[in-house]
Amino acid sequence: MPRANVNGTTIYYEVNGQGEPLVMIMGFGGGLKGWYFQTRAFKRHYRVITFDNRGIGKSARATEPYTVSTMAADTLGLMDHLGVVGAHVLGMSLGSLVAQEIAIEHPERVMKLILACASIGEAQENDMHERMVKAFKVKEGPEGVDLRSVNFEEAMDTVIALSFNKKRYRMLVSPVSKVYMKLVGVNGHFRQIEAVQGYETLARLHRITAPTLVITGSADNLLPPKYSEQIASLIPGAKLVKVEGGSHALNIEMRHRFNKEVLDFLGGR
Repeated sequence: MPRANVNGTTIYYEVNGQGEPLVMIMGFGGGLKGWYFQTRAFKRHYRVITFDNRGIGKSARATEPYTVSTMAADTLGLMDHLGVVGAHVLGMSLGSLVAQEIAIEHPERVMKLILACASIGEAQENDMHERMVKAFKVKEGPEGVDLRSVNFEEAMDTVIALSFNKKRYRMLVSPVSKVYMKLVGVNGHFRQIEAVQGYETLARLHRITAPTLVITGSADNLLPPKYSEQIASLIPGAKLVKVEGGSHALNIEMRHRFNKEVLDFLGGR
């Protein structure tokens, strides 16, 4: 199985197809399998690079705290390992923060940027903190949020319910998630939540120079479209696509529309 030793950790990855490289970064708790429907479609046109974020799936367990910038360095390290100087970068949810970090701090590495169901991190001027506390049932004490208070099995049920608008997907994903978490543990999920604490990109988005597509669903109950609208308004020349009725799991529930928008954007000049 292909693994790369990068940035002090071991990352499991897969490469499919040929053409211009397209790096895809999955969101909270998700591994490369979450890109199944995209990999099948995109590999006909691009060299698709997917991977399990550190601490998730088949990548090395994360025993120490890390940041979104660490995840960006992991992605760049994998690109270096594969000899990829520049690539199209697609980030979803938490992965969109990683993609933003790369595009802001390493613009020469990004050909085109796609931010799907995007997050703006934990800036004070938004309600992300409140949403995180509610979704993950986090307890707050005199010293602030206690992440160790999270019951991740219960929390994932909440996240899945917010992510999928169609009942059949919720019924399928929930038991699979529970089995997965029993097998691999919850530390990777904890570390990802920890990584987002205090992280934000809003004040730096104007530095993004790559042509950018921001795509979201109008019925995203986890990261409402107002975040994507805000992001698109701050990135010079960004294109915003809002899919009517789309959920946070837009790439699964409305995969044909999602794939078409991404391919049309990447294929445009």
